[in-house]
Amino acid sequence: MLSAFANSIKIPELRSRILFTLGLVFICRIISIVPSPGVDVRALQAAIAESQNQAGGGFMSWIDLFSGGALGNFAVGALAIWPYISASIILQLMTAVIPALERLVREGDTGRAKLTQYTRYFTVIICLVQGFALAMSLENPASLGLPREIVHDGGWGFRLITMLAMTTGTMIMMWLGEQITERGIGNGISVVITVNILSQVPSALGIGLSMFGGGTGAAPFNVFHLIGLLTLTFLVTALTVMLTQGQRKIPIHTAKRVVGRKVYGGQNTYMPLRVNYSGVMPIIFAAPLIAFPTMLIGRFHTDWCERLYAALQMGEPLYLATYAVMILFFSYFWVATQFNPLQIADDLKRNSGYVPGIRPGRPTAEFLDSTMTRITFVGAMLLTAIAVIPMVLNNQFRVPWLVASFMGGTSLLIVVGVMLDTMRQVESHLLMRHYDGFLKKGRLRGRR
Repeated sequence: MLSAFANSIKIPELRSRILFTLGLVFICRIISIVPSPGVDVRALQAAIAESQNQAGGGFMSWIDLFSGGALGNFAVGALAIWPYISASIILQLMTAVIPALERLVREGDTGRAKLTQYTRYFTVIICLVQGFALAMSLENPASLGLPREIVHDGGWGFRLITMLAMTTGTMIMMWLGEQITERGIGNGISVVITVNILSQVPSALGIGLSMFGGGTGAAPFNVFHLIGLLTLTFLVTALTVMLTQGQRKIPIHTAKRVVGRKVYGGQNTYMPLRVNYSGVMPIIFAAPLIAFPTMLIGRFHTDWCERLYAALQMGEPLYLATYAVMILFFSYFWVATQFNPLQIADDLKRNSGYVPGIRPGRPTAEFLDSTMTRITFVGAMLLTAIAVIPMVLNNQFRVPWLVASFMGGTSLLIVVGVMLDTMRQVESHLLMRHYDGFLKKGRLRGRR
């Protein structure tokens, strides 16, 4: 593996791509540091620190983790790249129900270029809305459960400046991500998110070391706890890699066709069906859909509402059960909206392809649908297990949230998936120039 990294520097094109990517990543980190005016940063960081001490880490610490600490600095990149991700997800879901968008997808590169432009316009709208909501929340810290004042001079001036700064920061990061995809290495948007997450590793290591020096809270940690946490981290990371790489290979045979003097088809290949077809989307959908009703319930000061509000806090048994059910539901929902067995079966039939032992057409579609349903169940169960591990560690074993968040959940899934995808692209450049890849045996499969 070390020789593969050394060989990556020897190839001029690959070296320039890697250096270009590192340069743009450096700019993204600067955007996450440059502050936006009007906020008492020390008070905001103290509020986030208090949020980290809550069960499940609290909503603000979760946002701060994925923004790479930009929220704690109230930087222009506090929203990070998530508005663009939200716009992409919404348009992708709308493609399955709006015929005009579906036609754009089938138009090839021209249609995809239009969809990309629509996504950028939608991103600006989401940025403005989220920037306004962030400004209003900081002006009224009681709405976030925070006792201290964060904004000293509020009003429409502060709100407009915040909206403009957050929108500008997100759009710059979106453009940098697109440039990484085109001229760098890896998927640019995913690389930006991964770098933001990994930027919190030094802080997590510092907190982790203080756990065993008596510096954090209630639970006494010793060397046996350290061995247990390291073992759990290794096992969960291995499980995440297996879930990300896992796929069911459906054999596909193509009949021979003679056109003039040329023979087409007659090949045996396979169709890969991913075990975790939905990726991290179920977790991204489930968390906000629980947080929003919980926030509304907290507005009502009755005994029943207060008990339900306490039971729906992150890490509580009712929250974990609801969270698991919603991840299972959205795993199947994403597959139902994005995986079209009828279209796949028609495409196979049009290209004289068939699954051995299955008749072409509708029987093939039913076979693909039933197969995808079974492997999605396995993937959803594993995804649920990985998602709840940080909450259990934080709530039951008093492991600090920033440390527990790297032992599972969305952050680990994103980091593992992006790193595997980036390594696959680097390996393709190496193999193309007759260098050894990262693995001596087997093959490194990408996420797609």
